[in-house]
Amino acid sequence: MSAPAVEPARGDGQEWDDLVRIWEETDAPEGCKVQIIEGIVTVEPPPSKDHNNTAGLLQRRFYGVIPEDWGIYQRLAVSVPGRGGIYMPDLAVVPDAATAGPGNRIPAEEARLVVEITSQANANHDRIGKVHGYAKAGVELFLLLDPWHSGRPTATLYGEPDGGTYRVLDTVEYGEKLTLPEPFGLDLDTGIFPVS
Repeated sequence: MSAPAVEPARGDGQEWDDLVRIWEETDAPEGCKVQIIEGIVTVEPPPSKDHNNTAGLLQRRFYGVIPEDWGIYQRLAVSVPGRGGIYMPDLAVVPDAATAGPGNRIPAEEARLVVEITSQANANHDRIGKVHGYAKAGVELFLLLDPWHSGRPTATLYGEPDGGTYRVLDTVEYGEKLTLPEPFGLDLDTGIFPVS
């Protein structure tokens, strides 16, 4: 389900301000995720239990490797005005300083790592639109967990953003190990994640 469509907005002008106001004022049912993707305010239903379990398992592993002054957030709004977006990644690893102070979102480039876990309804947003959005914003690392990938579930790590595109650092099928570079230095066993 989607809120009113607005012509895609890019940049920081009045159109962007109007779109952000619509996003802030969207009254969605409890547990739903409200985002702006490609200039359109979207409302997604609450995630499945498998989705939440995946986020929780991953979050636990990150706590053991991140610096003391970084946090891990579920549902932290990150602003990507160059792509007409405010995304709510399933996990965002962010220095504490970026989340201090008033407001309800941070610039996406403040995130050191974002994680999206696809669901049947949003898989294309995560696989295409958000990959480009996070890269354009300069997010250092983007981890896409895709239990809905055709064939077998996959985990893909993107990095080295340049000119709005990422380099694929690694792609593995669930069950294999995926290595996250420093400052994480984590060998992630993707076999722990539930398969939808």
